[in-house]
Amino acid sequence: MAHALGHDMVFEDFFPSMVEKLGAEGFLKELSNGFRVLMDEEKEVITFESLKKNSELLGLKDNMSDDEVMCMLSEGDLDGDGCLNEMEFCVLMVRLSPDLMDISRMWLEEILAKL
Repeated sequence: MAHALGHDMVFEDFFPSMVEKLGAEGFLKELSNGFRVLMDEEKEVITFESLKKNSELLGLKDNMSDDEVMCMLSEGDLDGDGCLNEMEFCVLMVRLSPDLMDISRMWLEEILAKL
């Protein structure tokens, strides 16, 4: 089963233009906003449960199986604690494909517009 998280992609072209457009601070702020949408508010980390629950808010309910949620967590979990802190989430987002960043930016904008 192949999926977007399974292989590294090249970002040299994409991230400089995005960082230039938003400014480094704006780029990190956008990642930080995404993290807060997905995190468990009590633990302040992204857990399997919070990712699964909040992916429904992002309209991913039909697209993300439990296996894919686990894969995303394990892909980003650098310290082996089974969840993602903000730094791990940011690293993971930078490693994911530019297409996913475009999609997640659209979701984020939609969610922020509703707040």
